[in-house]
Amino acid sequence: MLNIMKIMLVITRSELGGAQSVVVQLANYLSACHDVVLVAGEGDGKMWDMVSERVVREHCPSLQRSISLKSDVKAAIALRRLYKRYNPDVIHLHSSKAGTLGRLVFPKKRVVYTVHGFDSVRLAFRKLLPVERLLQRWCSAIVGVSNYDERNLRSEGITHNVSTVYNGIAVPDASNLMDMPELRRYKKVVLSIARVMPQKLPKLFIDVARLLPDYGFVWIGNLEEVTEYGSLPENCHFVGNIPNAGAYCSQANLFMLASNYEGLPMVIIEAMSQGLPVVASDVGGVSEIVRNGENGYVLENDAQMFACRISEILEDEQKCKTLGDRSLQIFREELTVERMVEGYMKIYERVASQNGKRR
Repeated sequence: MLNIMKIMLVITRSELGGAQSVVVQLANYLSACHDVVLVAGEGDGKMWDMVSERVVREHCPSLQRSISLKSDVKAAIALRRLYKRYNPDVIHLHSSKAGTLGRLVFPKKRVVYTVHGFDSVRLAFRKLLPVERLLQRWCSAIVGVSNYDERNLRSEGITHNVSTVYNGIAVPDASNLMDMPELRRYKKVVLSIARVMPQKLPKLFIDVARLLPDYGFVWIGNLEEVTEYGSLPENCHFVGNIPNAGAYCSQANLFMLASNYEGLPMVIIEAMSQGLPVVASDVGGVSEIVRNGENGYVLENDAQMFACRISEILEDEQKCKTLGDRSLQIFREELTVERMVEGYMKIYERVASQNGKRR
């Protein structure tokens, strides 16, 4: 007999992004059988559009990515009130800021913390590593989204109840997409989905487009017009931040993701679910799901190397199909939302049983 759990999911920002995608997938799937509360802080709120009506939503505006004593104290008080109101069996924290505040205010025996790309701390903000080491025992489980993340957590001295659960998704609904002329204008389309920020190397994307003028290059995810890189080549289009962006993979021929660091990118998993070959930066856990010569290639961040591999795939229809078919196979075997939920439910059940919640 299924034992219904009260599960609270907490994430710092309510915008559209990879970690938010994980949280939405978890919340929507779990809410079919369990009582789920989703708490999110600052952002444009577009994440909420993707959340099932079964999920209880709590907006916590004082929960912000930046460090501010005033806001952080307000957020800690608000989170504590939400805990008392809902009394969840499991509290699942996502992203480093929610992970830090949540571990300080929630009972540690009920807390699970997922690190969405440990390189964002290990490489970009090493000054936060002592905090992560200190707080590792202030929760019941720490989860990396790739084996790469788990290895690096352990190598940095974060070893307490650490494990890996791969991200997973439900196949995006591609039945009601907005018309996008940029995707219809070219015989072959290369798609990227990411926020425009230094980590995601938009200039490299533009440079690759300039090297391959016969293909259309479409970027979904920019919040405003992209002007800081000079004039764009005619075949390069930044089309904005669009809900259900992963579904547009169904209208592309190849997926590209350049980045300085990653965890296990949801956008790559979305592309694989649509049977696309993938060419991506060899960072984080990307090589665990994009396997050289099987379903795409992982590369150094060099525009010429990206252009060569993209051209090699798109000029050979059979190779493009073979790589795409393998992407879909890997997705179905390893990266579905069901596999992800199965991994987290094992952790939730262990945490709940330790706190007197019987299965």
